[in-house]
Amino acid sequence: MSKDKTEKEDKPKKGKSPLMLIIIVAVVMLVVGGGGAFAMVKMGVIGGGAPKAKEEPGPKLVRKGEVDPYAPKAEGGKEGEAGGDVEGEGGSPYKTLYYNFSEDFTSNLKGSASLIQVSLACSTHRDGRVIMWLKKHELAVRSALLSVLADTPDDDIQTIEGKEKLTKRLTAAINQVLVKEEGFGGVDDVYFKTFLVQ
Repeated sequence: MSKDKTEKEDKPKKGKSPLMLIIIVAVVMLVVGGGGAFAMVKMGVIGGGAPKAKEEPGPKLVRKGEVDPYAPKAEGGKEGEAGGDVEGEGGSPYKTLYYNFSEDFTSNLKGSASLIQVSLACSTHRDGRVIMWLKKHELAVRSALLSVLADTPDDDIQTIEGKEKLTKRLTAAINQVLVKEEGFGGVDDVYFKTFLVQ
C-alpha cells in the first residue's frame, strides 16, 4: 500500500510540473516578444513608428518670449540682446524683426515720365538669419527692387490697392533673391517709410 500511495503522489506532481513549465515559458515569451515588438515599433523598424515632426529648413519662426540665437546686436548691446524690448500678449504669436534699407530707391515708372522715390523697410517673423542675409545681399536685393519699381505703371500706384499689390511684388522680389543666394526667403512684408511720385 505504501508503494501505491507513493505512485499516486508522484503522478500528480509530474502532471502539474510540465503544465506549469509550459505556462511560465509562454508568459516569458509573451513578455519578451511584446517588449521586443514595442521597441521595434518605437524605433520605426515596424509599424511606421511615431510620426516624427518634420523640421522646416532655414530660419525658424521665433515665438514671443523665446530667445533668438541669431538675434541682431542691439545698438550699444551684445549679440542676442534685444535692448529690453517688451512684447505684447496679443496679435501675432511671433516676434517681428525689421530691416531698414540704407538708402532710398528712385526709379522711372513704366510707360511714364514720372519718377518714384521710396524708402523701404521689411519685416520677418523668422530668426535673425534673415536680417543677416538682407545685409549681406543688400546690393542684389536693391537691384531686384529697382526692377520691380521700374516695371510698375503710374496708374498702379495711385490707389491703396495698387500700393498693396506693389508691396507684395517687392516682398516676392526680396524673397527670390534670398532663396537664390541662401536657399530660403523669410521676408513677410515690405513697408513704405516714404513714398513720393514726381
